[in-house]
Amino acid sequence: QVQLVESGGGLVQAGGSLRLSCAASGGTSRLYTMGWFRQTPGKEREFVAAIIRSGGNIHYGDPVKGRFTISRDNAKNTGYLQMNSLKPEDTAVYYCVGDWRFRTTVPIKAGEYDYWGQGTQVTVSS
Repeated sequence: QVQLVESGGGLVQAGGSLRLSCAASGGTSRLYTMGWFRQTPGKEREFVAAIIRSGGNIHYGDPVKGRFTISRDNAKNTGYLQMNSLKPEDTAVYYCVGDWRFRTTVPIKAGEYDYWGQGTQVTVSS
């Protein structure tokens, strides 16, 4: 069973940067796609970004385009989310996700991912 563990969350001022990491274990070769979602209280989980295994196909949610960068190191079984120019509205719990299926397009719906981490809190102060 694949397990995903996030790290790197914390408190940062608006305009600052954070780098989230997602360590995968247990059958990581099955992770064709890795990605990130975020959620704030009372709202649905929001797609942030995702990347397929080769790194050749990446997709970002509109609110983070141009500010966030997703990457993965398959040799280390780790995914990353570099977050720059952070805004207070980026405050949320960020979840690392994984999916084993081969797809022709990057999945952006929460229901398309089988594996979820426990989440890491990111708080951006104004």
